[in-house]
Amino acid sequence: MPETTRESLTQGSWRDLEFEPFRDGVMIHWIRHFDGGQPGVALLRYEAGASVPRHRHDGLETILVLTGTQSDESGDYGVGTYIVNAAGTEHSVWSDTGCVVLIQWYRPVTMLEGN
Repeated sequence: MPETTRESLTQGSWRDLEFEPFRDGVMIHWIRHFDGGQPGVALLRYEAGASVPRHRHDGLETILVLTGTQSDESGDYGVGTYIVNAAGTEHSVWSDTGCVVLIQWYRPVTMLEGN
């Protein structure tokens, strides 16, 4: 099995993975770090009430919500929602309930508020 394979994520296998701090109230499990122009892929686990400050996407970002609800200024996204944020778009992100998302960034984001 390739090192980057994670099985049964939609059935909750993410609970057995190691996460590290990413932002206040948000933990990360890297599946693939940004490397040589390749996109970064990770799981983000938001505690209830956690948020990521306003940021700009310098490349395409895609998100699949695995548990809970993730929100931004455009709406609330529940389990199974697939979100595409185009390069050049800006938003902040939060989760009132807590959530886990699978995320792929083609380039790191530029923070516009806070850190």
